Amino acid sequence: MEVKTINGVIVKNWATQLDQHAQEEIENLCRLPFIHHHLALMPDAHGGKGMPIGGVLATKGVVVPNAVGVDIGCGMCAVKTSVKVSDLTPDLLRKGILRGIRKRVPLGREHHKKAQDENFMPQGFDIDSMTIVKRQYESAKKQIGTLGGGNHFIELQKDDEGNMWIMIHSGSRNLGKQVGDYYNEKAAALNRRWYSSVAPELNLPFLPVRTDEFKQYWAEMEYCVEFALCNRRLMMERIQEAILEVLPETTFEPMINIAHNYAAWEEHYGEHCIVHRKGATLATTGTVGIIPGSQGTCSYITEGLGNPESFNSCSHGAGRRLSRTQARLELSLEEEVARLEQMGIVHAVRYKADLDEATGAYKNIDEVMAAQSDLVKIRTKLLPIAVIKG
Repeated sequence: MEVKTINGVIVKNWATQLDQHAQEEIENLCRLPFIHHHLALMPDAHGGKGMPIGGVLATKGVVVPNAVGVDIGCGMCAVKTSVKVSDLTPDLLRKGILRGIRKRVPLGREHHKKAQDENFMPQGFDIDSMTIVKRQYESAKKQIGTLGGGNHFIELQKDDEGNMWIMIHSGSRNLGKQVGDYYNEKAAALNRRWYSSVAPELNLPFLPVRTDEFKQYWAEMEYCVEFALCNRRLMMERIQEAILEVLPETTFEPMINIAHNYAAWEEHYGEHCIVHRKGATLATTGTVGIIPGSQGTCSYITEGLGNPESFNSCSHGAGRRLSRTQARLELSLEEEVARLEQMGIVHAVRYKADLDEATGAYKNIDEVMAAQSDLVKIRTKLLPIAVIKG
């Protein structure tokens, strides 16, 4: 971990690679007047929108919607199964399990044709008091239990004992984007009205705690975090159905879940503050987490070490090495496909457009894990056997 000071703000950086865009965003963050104690950057940090993905920002008295991002509540879940990977024939895997998953879980921009049962949606929220959630609710009932695109994935993996695991990366779909965009724009308008010292070009407008807009955003953000969890849970149920259809004796362990785009009230360095984790996950002592690599590399089930210098946080994955545009320009489709097929993985890299999610677009997951050995310890190493992407 490297420590330096920018504009009078201490920056604690676990990343060994930082792109120029991320460095500019870090300098912008260090101009904020409400940072609490220091800024932390996880080893997977790379450029985002306003704040680097892999950034942890603690603030005093304000929330910054762009420091949460638009895929509010996006995160990981994983389940260990009783299936032995050595028992899976190619037909059983491809024509049985993978085909069954694709039949049950809409991918990319696809939604369910019919609204899903209300019981799958978050419970116990006052939806009538929420501007965006109320407006988007009926649409969200068709989005729940769907994967989305980009870097979201469903992956079947194996541990060192040969047991098959299911891992999902997905978030709050269009609902989270609508909430994030709406309150970011509202914060920007209010900041202009208040003649805020935070320059508009930083793309980091904020909402003070005592404002009605803060309360409204916080309620809708919490709903989106829960919706993202419900989304992953429903997909996991449908995936288990697909497995049971061809392997009816399969049993499943309880689901592990961890989010990586949210804000929360926490106690750090003797003060109550708001911690924004944007592409970073909670790693308090004993917290079970999930840190995926990229398709073609291993992923990890981890246990948090509770390091106060990272605000009890760790990386949410390997992190991008190349932007999506760079990946499509610089990577070789033939080399990326050959690497995946040599490993025997049922992969999702078929066309030039898929290169933005190829292994070479991401940082080395083993280097990322080594860089955060003071933040988490590894409990289980998982190797991919099949990947489904949106």
